[in-house]
Amino acid sequence: MNGYTNQYLATTVNSASPEQLMLMLYDGAIRFISLGIEAIDNGLVDKRAYYINKTSAIVSEFAATLDHNQNAKLAEDLDALYAYMLNRLMEANLKNETAPLIEVKGMLSDLRATWAQAIELNKKELREAAGT
Repeated sequence: MNGYTNQYLATTVNSASPEQLMLMLYDGAIRFISLGIEAIDNGLVDKRAYYINKTSAIVSEFAATLDHNQNAKLAEDLDALYAYMLNRLMEANLKNETAPLIEVKGMLSDLRATWAQAIELNKKELREAAGT
């Protein structure tokens, strides 16, 4: 990346809301896992490991930042789902297989869509409560 791209990215991240940051992380995880699938398809073992590790880091961050005090059941369920994803990512890396990556990509895409919808519903409720 060049200096302008880095500056733009830093500005975007620094000005993003927590909700926007979460969606950006989901986008990054989906992008990295797609690149991991591509790397396996093209026989690029070093790239496969790199992209799977990037995806794993994001999923691990999701698990680490769960708030078990807010909604304990939801946090518990998401924690179990993230643990499953991490196991599938590790399996894909060890066995050089795309099937686990495709499965996790679908889960990440579904979660991203669900969070985006929840964020929009919350915004709508806040606007209605404010009378706008």
